[in-house]
Amino acid sequence: MERVATRSLKRDLRDGKRLLGAFIKTPTVHATEILADLSFDFVVVDEEHGPFDRTSIDLLMLATSVKGIAGIVRVAGLPSILPALDMGADGVLIPHINTVDQAREAVAAARYIGGQRGYSPSPRAGRYGALGLADHVARADAEVSVTVMIEHPEAIRNVEAIAAVEGVDALFLGLGDLAVASGELTPNARSIREAAREACAAAKLHGKGLMATAGTIEAGGWLIELGVNAFVVSSDQGLLRAAAERQLSAFRALDDTGAPPL
Repeated sequence: MERVATRSLKRDLRDGKRLLGAFIKTPTVHATEILADLSFDFVVVDEEHGPFDRTSIDLLMLATSVKGIAGIVRVAGLPSILPALDMGADGVLIPHINTVDQAREAVAAARYIGGQRGYSPSPRAGRYGALGLADHVARADAEVSVTVMIEHPEAIRNVEAIAAVEGVDALFLGLGDLAVASGELTPNARSIREAAREACAAAKLHGKGLMATAGTIEAGGWLIELGVNAFVVSSDQGLLRAAAERQLSAFRALDDTGAPPL
């Protein structure tokens, strides 16, 4: 089945277009459908921290294809890159990339030409055999995006060299993990902001996209100033919790004022 027409995620990341997405933490398609209907640009299926197996990821990649929203998989590790791409992911997000060698290994796992991606035309990515070898290889290498997470002090020390790796399309600032690894109690600490500034400068120098998380536009303001163009604004679970909390608070406030129940 041919994917519903979407913009190129890889191109948009590199061009610095403003993109909004959300993590998918629950192995069902419903949140992805809702976010697509709201015109979000992408979703990130969180295999690293969520309860996902290959079957659930496969269904979610089908949902992104049908609904015309870009689908990224935050893989649990390098061995998960191949199945995610075979299922039709537009891109992969690779956590804990701290060195140039690790960045090169991640790119190689996602690339056919010059890389080590195993070839098969039979999954969704090859349109179940509809694409010939040359077309499938060329299309995949041209369209699949590779984003590496910068989330450790070692990664910051190597960030310019990581950003220079050919085939890395974007850097993702993992400020929460960076804060924990740096012994800070908040991702807003001065040292973490300075590390983010250094990573953003490296990405700009080498023409790479920039991604980060921000729960609100106010929280993301300083990151926008640094040049971050793609934001994960929350997750399906986070959005559900925030909306439920607002409704609960509003109705509990009626009880506190003595107003009659609705």
